[in-house]
Amino acid sequence: MVIRDMKPEDIAAGVQLCRASGWNQVESDWSLFLALSPAGCRVAEKNDEVVGTVATIRYQNRFSWLAMVLVDPRERRNGIGTRLLCEGLSLLGTETCVRLDATAAGRRIYRQHGFVDEYPITRFTTSAGYTDIDPPVESVRRMREQDLPEVFDQDRLIFGADRELVLRSLFERSPECAWVAGGSNIQGYCFGRPGFLYQQLGPIVARDKSVARDLVSQCLIQRGGPRFVIDAPLHCATWISWLRSSGFAEERSFTRMRRGENRYPGKTELVFGVVGPEFG
Repeated sequence: MVIRDMKPEDIAAGVQLCRASGWNQVESDWSLFLALSPAGCRVAEKNDEVVGTVATIRYQNRFSWLAMVLVDPRERRNGIGTRLLCEGLSLLGTETCVRLDATAAGRRIYRQHGFVDEYPITRFTTSAGYTDIDPPVESVRRMREQDLPEVFDQDRLIFGADRELVLRSLFERSPECAWVAGGSNIQGYCFGRPGFLYQQLGPIVARDKSVARDLVSQCLIQRGGPRFVIDAPLHCATWISWLRSSGFAEERSFTRMRRGENRYPGKTELVFGVVGPEFG
């Protein structure tokens, strides 16, 4: 087995691994990883076949993201995942802080490599056709190109680092899921992106739970049809209660983790849905 740089022609193999593992990512997600970090993605290759992946993103010089540690189910328990994890950490060896979202099984492994917990996240899923959601409100409107500079400025403070390229990609890929709340001053915003299993909503950022509720309600009513997922931090009990009462069901849990000091934690209390475990 060899570990080498991921190339554009490996995207199809990355998508195939996602399907084999029941993950939601699609071709455009892999393309974004390579665009953001062309030298920061690796594949494990065995007998000329891609059997594993790992991807990294550097968010300025503030913190980095480790994601897509993915192994072909037929090749698991052979140490490939650990080698890919170590490869990703080696790529980010100069970084002060490395972060990720871990499943329960992954959390045990990451703790052995020096990661500690930041906060829990729960994935909520729903089918829009069977969701009892609130009606639209006038204060929520579609995001426009001219809104993006203000959204990006707010997001740097809330996320803790610049991720303009990620948000612009979401805006271009799923404009029907991009909404803002407020008049001359934006009080909240949300994005979304397509996936194989469901449409992911996130980030959902708002000054309070009521604004987050209006953003999500507007998005679901306008979009209609597909299954939706929100990966919600658990800092607001009333927000979680609203999701449950609106037809969302808990599917699985993650733990946001870090290795090293996070000197740019942002404002997690204003985040009601993250982009997803792969992008932060």
